[in-house]
Amino acid sequence: MNRRSVAIATGAVVAAGVGAVAVGVGTIFAGLLRDAFRAEQAVDDGPDELLSAPSAEPQRIAVTTVDGARLNVERYGPDADPDADIVVMVHGWTCNVAYWYPQINHLAETRPVVAYDQRGHGRSDLGRARPTIAMLGQDLDAVLAEVVPEGRRAVLVGHSMGGMTIMSWAAQNPEKVGTLVSGVALTSTAAKAVLQNHLLIPVDLPRYTKPFEATVGKLFTSTPMPIPHTPYGARLSHYIALGPNARRSHVEFVDEMIATCPPRSRAGWGSAMGKLDVTAGLDALTVPTTVIVGTDDRLTPPVHAEQMAEVLQRNGNLRELLVLDGVGHMSSIEAGVRFNEILDEILADTARTSSSVG
Repeated sequence: MNRRSVAIATGAVVAAGVGAVAVGVGTIFAGLLRDAFRAEQAVDDGPDELLSAPSAEPQRIAVTTVDGARLNVERYGPDADPDADIVVMVHGWTCNVAYWYPQINHLAETRPVVAYDQRGHGRSDLGRARPTIAMLGQDLDAVLAEVVPEGRRAVLVGHSMGGMTIMSWAAQNPEKVGTLVSGVALTSTAAKAVLQNHLLIPVDLPRYTKPFEATVGKLFTSTPMPIPHTPYGARLSHYIALGPNARRSHVEFVDEMIATCPPRSRAGWGSAMGKLDVTAGLDALTVPTTVIVGTDDRLTPPVHAEQMAEVLQRNGNLRELLVLDGVGHMSSIEAGVRFNEILDEILADTARTSSSVG
């Protein structure tokens, strides 16, 4: 066979391979869209007051990270009790400080609450360094150094990538956990293999699509394409991020947050999560830790919560594993009232513990 024949044959093989990938990936995306648009539409029962922007303006604190990026940190609420724990809330991928409005509106009248925009989200810089999971923990460390005075402690609440942030911080700073933190809530999150254990792929697809599922996961999380804010996009956001019976106000709120996340940031952090393994952080969480997940969470399904709870239980640091029925990935929005009750219980427990130690 001459060179020209070899080149033609090679080109044909490559073209066939590319075609097979296109068919496999296309079939998966088509199935996902089919299920999203067949699903029940969100319940239109009016606005949710918990999602309103807090009436009081926050104190804005600019925190500079180790590599020079500036993070937008917002502090709400009074600091009347110098012994009270400071609630520090860490949002997830494609979200921003507004994700925590239901909790800020509930807590900020009586205690200090801090929330910040993760790198590349909201008002925070992305910085020039390539996003990594270790960087998330380093950023949280910079925030804690700024907002938790000497002698005080924090209750850390993390959602999705925010939970990964807390575990990353604990893995890198195990000596600080017991002295700086009194309790942790890990919500709708995972310690490892997050892209290998999602439930986004429809189960009734042809067998030939199986080898392409990992490719779809990478395309979904790591492609820096703009996401337009449209009614069709909202249907997809509902299917992916919220439970089947979610309220329309919740779906629209979440869809707008996702659409406003810069594509470069979304892709950078999506790629970073593909290499997730912060199980060492679970071992370092030596304070009472609550794990929360929704039964209908497609992005970080209950198997992740169960795995984390098992490690924490083995180490004697699991406060409780809570599974919220009918709730999707955006648990603290979808089940805002119940989530706030859980936070109240956590804060009451930490206050009792601090009082008995004192």
